[in-house]
Amino acid sequence: MSINRTAFVAGTAAAFASVGIVTPARAAEFELKYGHDLPVDHPINVRSVQAFARINKATNGRVHIKSFPTSVLGSDPAMISQLRSGATEMLAMPGAFLNAIAPLASIENLAYAFPNRETVFKAMDGDLGAVIRDDIQAKGGMIVLDKIWENGYRDITTSTKPIKTVADLSGLKIRVSPGKIRIDTFQSLGAAPTPISLTELYTSLQTHVVDAQENPLLLISQQKFYEVQKYVSMSDHIWSGYWTLINPDVWNKFGKDIQGIISREMAAATVAARNDNVFLNKSVRDQLTRRGMVFNEVDKKSFKQKLVDAKYYQRWQAEFGPKAWSALEKYVNKLG
Repeated sequence: MSINRTAFVAGTAAAFASVGIVTPARAAEFELKYGHDLPVDHPINVRSVQAFARINKATNGRVHIKSFPTSVLGSDPAMISQLRSGATEMLAMPGAFLNAIAPLASIENLAYAFPNRETVFKAMDGDLGAVIRDDIQAKGGMIVLDKIWENGYRDITTSTKPIKTVADLSGLKIRVSPGKIRIDTFQSLGAAPTPISLTELYTSLQTHVVDAQENPLLLISQQKFYEVQKYVSMSDHIWSGYWTLINPDVWNKFGKDIQGIISREMAAATVAARNDNVFLNKSVRDQLTRRGMVFNEVDKKSFKQKLVDAKYYQRWQAEFGPKAWSALEKYVNKLG
C-alpha cells in the first residue's frame, strides 16, 4: 500500500472536500460523525476520508461518515464525553488522552520503550495492542478497532536554545499534550511541562506562555511551528498513535456485515497512513530546514539515564500492572 506524492495530494484534496459535505446524495441509514484534533491534511484524516467513501460504497449507501478534524467538535475530553454519550459516533484519539478512563491506554507513550517503528507495530498489532484494547473497552465502554494509527515519534522544538543533553531541559517551559504520562515524563527529565491543547499551542508559543513543545515532524510542519520556533532537537522520546473508537450502541446496530466492512476498510486505511508517514517524513525535515529551523541530534543516553534515576520505569510498571508490562517487554528490552 505504497503512496506517491500525487496520490497523497489527491487524497488530501478529497479530505478538504469532505469537510463541506453535509449529506450524501441519498439519505443514509446511518449518519456518523468522526472527530479528532488533527489537521485536515494529516494522513490520519486523509486516509479516514478515503475509507469512509469505500464504506459508503460497500454498504450501498447505508453508512455515511463525515470527518470533523481540528477539534471542531470540541476539546479532546469533550469529544470523549460525546462519544460515550452517543452525541458523537466515532473518534480518532491518542491513547494518552484516555488515561482518566483507561490508564493502560497511555502505555504507548512510555519514553524510549520502542526502539523503532517495526517494534511499535509488532507490539500494537500483537499482544500489547490486544491488552490495551481490552482495557479501553472494559473500562471505557468504547469499541476499539484493531489497528492503531501512527502519529509518530515526537521531537522537541524550542525558541531559545537547542536541546543537546538532558541538562538542557532543566526548568524549560515546554508544552505537552494533556495526559498524565506525558507530564510525568518531562517532569522526570527535569523540565517544567504545561499541558495545552493542540489548537491553542501556536498562540502559546507565540506569546511565550511556553518556550518549547514536542510533536512529530509532520505536525510541526503542518501547524507552522517554524514561524515561532527555531530549533528542532531529534529526541524521538515518545511514540504516539491514535485509536479508532466507536460508540458501542451504534456499533451494535450495524450487524456483522457492516461491522466487517468498517473494520476491514479502517484497517486498510490505517496501514496506508503508516506508509504515508514514511514518505512524508523523508521530505519534511528538508522543508523545515528551508524555513529556517535548525536541527541537532540529542544525547539520548542522558535522557534515558535521567528517567532511570527518577525511578520513572518503576513508577509506570506499578501503574500499568504485570499483565501489560509483560506484554510490553515481550517486544522490547527490559526497561529500567
